[in-house]
Amino acid sequence: MFFYICIIVTDVHSNGVAPLLKLNDGRSIPALGLGTWLGFAKAGGRVKPKGDEVEMAVKWAIDAGYRHIDTAYIYDTEAQVGKALKEKLAEGVVKREDIFITTKLWNNKHAKEDVLPALRESLRILNLDYVDLYLIHWPIPLYPNGSISNVDYLDTWQGMIEAKAQGLAKSIGVSNFNQQQLDRLVSLSSVKPAVLQVEINLNLQQPALLDYCRSQDIKVTGYTPFGSLFHNKAEPDAPPPRIDDQSLLKIADKYNKTVPQIALRYLVELGVIPIPKSVTKSRVEQNLQVFDFSLTQAEKDLLRGFDRHYRTIAAKFWKDSPYYPFESS
Repeated sequence: MFFYICIIVTDVHSNGVAPLLKLNDGRSIPALGLGTWLGFAKAGGRVKPKGDEVEMAVKWAIDAGYRHIDTAYIYDTEAQVGKALKEKLAEGVVKREDIFITTKLWNNKHAKEDVLPALRESLRILNLDYVDLYLIHWPIPLYPNGSISNVDYLDTWQGMIEAKAQGLAKSIGVSNFNQQQLDRLVSLSSVKPAVLQVEINLNLQQPALLDYCRSQDIKVTGYTPFGSLFHNKAEPDAPPPRIDDQSLLKIADKYNKTVPQIALRYLVELGVIPIPKSVTKSRVEQNLQVFDFSLTQAEKDLLRGFDRHYRTIAAKFWKDSPYYPFESS
């Protein structure tokens, strides 16, 4: 049996809405952030920005009280994040020390000697001196041509430790690692990851992984927090619920919230840091408004019942890698 712990936090980021959670390296991370990954196109491949939609979303987010922005080199959104942040810093809306910026090392830069140059390139694009969190995006190493390499992520991690030592990344962590990979890294390294970023939503709640991270004092950031809630995003084989599920609508009506807000609140109460993506101003604002209510145990039990171990981002094109982190079937 897995026990879900409600995380109570009271410390609030300067002029921000989301409470702060303490990382194992002594720094703090806001309990909700704005994601800037635009997803996969129906025809395949990643969706790239068409205009300034990510820049605008980041500006709306900062104005609304977000103090945590998540990006990655491969998203092609670092430039827009940096431009938005520069403007808000110039306006005096935020100070640099009051905003938490995450970016990620792409798979073709896993060699230890490639980590620092890759981070410096991201910093150049972001127009920043440092990021607050740098993550190994996947445990899967690739050659520059996209074919699978055999670099051990333990070697990559040594480059990440150097990035932290030089002050280019204030905290370091990993993304899309499974529990065994994470445990190997913790066991064989002198520096523990501060954060693990993985997919977490109603259909993929990963209680064993969350329990392990709690035991190791590793915070968990949850991407794709809405999973298959939206009809237009759900694959044909995706399990329920959808946004019009009557049981979810009943909970949302009780708190005068939306169904997506209920899903986000549930993740917050699991101790997960959700990073919902939106390029719609009203939704960007709504996604942050989840810290003024709490779910009952009965409501959490209902939401826990939607867990189907269903993964929306399976990355099966890498399943032949010895470092593939998910079930290969």
